[in-house]
Amino acid sequence: MSAGSGPPARLTAWVSGTVQGVGFRAYVRSRGRRLGLVGSATNLTDGRVEVVVEGPRAACQALLEMLRAGHTPGVTTQVTFSWSHAQGDLSNFTRK
Repeated sequence: MSAGSGPPARLTAWVSGTVQGVGFRAYVRSRGRRLGLVGSATNLTDGRVEVVVEGPRAACQALLEMLRAGHTPGVTTQVTFSWSHAQGDLSNFTRK
């Protein structure tokens, strides 16, 4: 199964660590677009970044694994996440 295959899903991930920089959010947007996902990466007031993406479940899983492995410009210390059905209400990655 390729990263772009599978039924649509919504992944919401909350990333903790040194991740609130513009570089981290830009990297997540770039990787998400490359995987064919739509969504957003937003700084939260508690220091985490919330990543919300929709697309093929396998592509969402690939992005989640990238976040969990810490292959980003920031230092990831914890990633919590939840899955739900795609709602179709997300646009291409927003800049927040």
